Amino acid sequence: MVEPSSDEQVVKVLRPFVRAAGPLVDALREADPFTVSTSGGETEASVRARLAEAVKSVRVPGSAAWGTMDTDDRVDWWVNRVGRFTALVTAAPGLLGALADRFPVQDTMGVASQGLLLCAIAGEHGVTDVAERVRLIAWVLFERDIDRYVAEGRYAGYDPAAEDERTAALSEDLPTNGRRRARFGVKAGARTLWRLGRSLFGLLGELEKRPSGRFYHQALGSLPVVGLVGNYLGERAGLRRVAARARQWLR
Repeated sequence: MVEPSSDEQVVKVLRPFVRAAGPLVDALREADPFTVSTSGGETEASVRARLAEAVKSVRVPGSAAWGTMDTDDRVDWWVNRVGRFTALVTAAPGLLGALADRFPVQDTMGVASQGLLLCAIAGEHGVTDVAERVRLIAWVLFERDIDRYVAEGRYAGYDPAAEDERTAALSEDLPTNGRRRARFGVKAGARTLWRLGRSLFGLLGELEKRPSGRFYHQALGSLPVVGLVGNYLGERAGLRRVAARARQWLR
């Protein structure tokens, strides 16, 4: 039987997670879905000009259409964005190399994607403080009400240098330090999400509390051939439940 984690242990794990998730959320937000290669007589500048005009009507961060969306619509966009990205990563474990053989992919990606989604939702509500994001994740995923004082790292044994080191290790594959707009690669994102998921294994007794799919998703997921579909639908349902609980906490 796994011993329950203390609030201090939860905070120790979640603070580096939250800090490292920020660059990944930024990368997902800023990745250009309209990047194309050019050839022939059409110049790259002319293609970009046409795409810049087209993007005005597409609901992506930074577009004119995005500015007309309310917070709930933006949260729904993130549920789909994170869900698609996670599904892609989970379906392509080869991107992770030998790491994929050491831990269960679905559980690792599932809990990491839910935490990632919560950081994105917090941002849409104007919540950028690390301690508040830690409290949000703890409440939504682990059913814990963490004291603000503890979430800030104000407890015996808190080591800010160790936290900085862990954060850097988790986000080492992502563009930072002025390189936020560098082209975002799926492999870099996959490895970062994998590291984020592994970092939460220090809270094994808490992970089973996370929102998941319905019983019929689990039943479908246990079947051969169609199990992948059941698992995918279950994770997407879990993300929607996470978003609903996040709205409750933030309001």
